[in-house]
Amino acid sequence: MKKIRPLLAILVMAAFLLVPVYAWITKDVYALTLFGRILVFSLAALGLNLALGFGGMVSLGHAMYIGLGAYSVGILSALGFHAGWLHLLVALGVTAVVALPLGWVALRTQGIAFIMITLAIAQLFYFVFVGLKGFGGDDGLRLERASDFGFLTGNTYALYLSLAACVIATAFLISRLVASRFGLVLRASQASERRVNAVGTSSLPYRLLVYVISAELCALAGYFLVNLTGFVSPAYMAWMVSGELIVMVLLGGLGTVFGPIVGVSALLLVEEFLKLYTEHWPLILGPAIVLMVVFLKRGLWGLLSDKGESVPASGGH
Repeated sequence: MKKIRPLLAILVMAAFLLVPVYAWITKDVYALTLFGRILVFSLAALGLNLALGFGGMVSLGHAMYIGLGAYSVGILSALGFHAGWLHLLVALGVTAVVALPLGWVALRTQGIAFIMITLAIAQLFYFVFVGLKGFGGDDGLRLERASDFGFLTGNTYALYLSLAACVIATAFLISRLVASRFGLVLRASQASERRVNAVGTSSLPYRLLVYVISAELCALAGYFLVNLTGFVSPAYMAWMVSGELIVMVLLGGLGTVFGPIVGVSALLLVEEFLKLYTEHWPLILGPAIVLMVVFLKRGLWGLLSDKGESVPASGGH
């Protein structure tokens, strides 16, 4: 099974890279939007899984970072600043300023307290942006102009390929990170933080850094999302979006590197398929997700794990 998984991962990403070719031949631009959305949420799910699957940090506030990344682009564009690198740096900078103190405080708590702190701060930011009437308020904000990268500005194909490359690079870097000494300490902290501290290694800096990296990946997803759709709304920050991200991670395989991409793809493609046949698709999709999460303990990607190989479970914070 270990030999099948890398091959399957390569085939899945190759399929994503072939979407622009299909869209160019068939003139089906919607395919770029649909699979671009899958890649955006794959990037966010990879970030959440780093904190949740490998660090045991159950966060109901990661949608906040998607919103911060998206609004950084939207607000700067509305103010007349269109430079793409400026948008990116501000999105990542603002997210770091929020995630660092929030993580520092939340990681000193345990269990339900961590969940409630992340949820409370996310809801606070949600209502802050709802109240920003000068930038659309509850109605959202339409992007004045896509992030400026010279002759590539507004090119949907270039945006899609940049997003795909970012997802591939992120998955690879996470695989290297969790296999390193850093990842070993992180996973050991998930199993027993007290024991890690007892042997002389402080787990807090490791967990805090992972939380911030996780938040930055979600902000990067928001940066791509607003450029893909040309619109940003406070709804991006709603706690339901954080819940959906958790479901995507669980569906794909908690604590697996490639699982989040599989979970996002499965959920959004099935949702799109059901919408073609019925307006009441949530009544079908909801119970189906519950059954899969209950009976597929390792998720869809975890089905390819060896029987003796365990997939880390979320716990602790």
